[in-house]
Amino acid sequence: MDLRLVPVTPDNVADACRLAIRPEQEGVVAPVASSLAEAYASPDVAWPRLVTDGEGGPVVGFVMGSFDPGNEVPAFRCGIWRLNVAAHAQGQGVGRFAVQAVADEARRRGNDRITVLWERHEHGPEEFYLRLGFRPTGEELFGEVVGELVLPGREHDGPLLG
Repeated sequence: MDLRLVPVTPDNVADACRLAIRPEQEGVVAPVASSLAEAYASPDVAWPRLVTDGEGGPVVGFVMGSFDPGNEVPAFRCGIWRLNVAAHAQGQGVGRFAVQAVADEARRRGNDRITVLWERHEHGPEEFYLRLGFRPTGEELFGEVVGELVLPGREHDGPLLG
């Protein structure tokens, strides 16, 4: 795959909303349309992006970062708000690529960590996030685990994820 990160536009929003995850994940991950509605309602915080296979290629993933440095809850200041990977593209590096994109944007904005919340569920993303280096903080919000990934310093060149 030739993965690209692109903004959500009028030309690709319908493709974004049609992104289909595995059926067993549907109760664990919010649909892209719901995420885009939240992004619309929180434009100063939300950072929604699509992952495509090639320039102008099919949508294979959706990630929404959240950058809210003044949030009173530390877990909501900088991190991954949503991540969806198309069922047919799972296991091909799309999720890793999307997380890397949020980590890169976070570092560009001067952050030294990103957070994510996940539900402990048979078909949930916990193992995925742990493989990428996220560690549970010991905190739970809304019944979900708060995980964090400490980002290397700005002198680091290359991928932020192991």
